Amino acid sequence: MEGWHPAFEEYTEAVYELREDDVAVIQARLAERLEVSRPAVSEMIRRMVEAELVEVTDGTIRLTPSGTAIAERTVRRHRIAERFLTDMLGLPWHTAHEEAGKWEHVISEIVEKAMLDALGHPTTCPHGNPIPGADYVELDTVHLTEVEVGGGFVVQRIPESLEFADGLLEYLEGAHLVPGQRGHVTASSPDGTMTVDIGGSTVGIGAFASARILVSR
Repeated sequence: MEGWHPAFEEYTEAVYELREDDVAVIQARLAERLEVSRPAVSEMIRRMVEAELVEVTDGTIRLTPSGTAIAERTVRRHRIAERFLTDMLGLPWHTAHEEAGKWEHVISEIVEKAMLDALGHPTTCPHGNPIPGADYVELDTVHLTEVEVGGGFVVQRIPESLEFADGLLEYLEGAHLVPGQRGHVTASSPDGTMTVDIGGSTVGIGAFASARILVSR
């Protein structure tokens, strides 16, 4: 398991996270997520098929058991690093997300265990996404757009797709749209744009984010 090239870790992680967000994994999606060219993705997927890390059926990319193991290790260390950087060092969400992308490739098993011990064994990253291998309990959630005007909600998860949108993590944290925060919907537009009262403020949320933020009622 140890010793895989960071590029393989990046790709298996991207496939894992796209599937976690119920997105069909095709080469175009990977190119968009990783900000690389489609020919580069095509070549890497060819190498990963040869390494038996992924399988491709009708254009859809799926992780093999070996690929899943690498992805889970990488995602776990990324989310533990985010927790450490926010909870222990006080870094803001967007900075922690960027830095964790570097840490995930160099954290050893002994350091991973020490970080988990120091953090009290969290089950999610700061954005509410489960840490693979942790004792995470799945909650009944809906997308924010499914909450009616006047309805209350508790933020549960900010999916990975929102973490890659420019400036969005910084906005959501500043607007108190964080896991565990309670709010209620004050307005909803046909295009999916919503207005909520949360953390003592009235906040506008665009359709892209509203359709992806997961909340409980």
